[in-house]
Amino acid sequence: MATVDECRVALRKLGEQFDEVDRESRDKHVVERSISCHIKDLGVTFYGHIHHGGLGPFEDLSPDDRRQAEVKLTIGSDDLISLVNGDLDMGRAVFGGRIKVDASFGDLIRLRKLL
Repeated sequence: MATVDECRVALRKLGEQFDEVDRESRDKHVVERSISCHIKDLGVTFYGHIHHGGLGPFEDLSPDDRRQAEVKLTIGSDDLISLVNGDLDMGRAVFGGRIKVDASFGDLIRLRKLL
């Protein structure tokens, strides 16, 4: 099991990877959305935004913070690390139940093209 700090680092790295997406793809597929990433085995949730300028930054949400994100991810800590490092395919992980995504159909299609 990865630590909370390792998950923070992974989310920062994911933001850096998102920065590498070409401007044309971002302009075509990015719609500004709030995003949460719940790490189920650690019981921690990170909250951030996806926008034309990038992804994040992410901040820890306290358990009593009731902010609602438009895109919600639920993932295990080790799976987050594997996903960001390129060892876990997003599509297979979603269909295999390792990652749960709660978002509109349109947001799912756009995210698939960006990640």
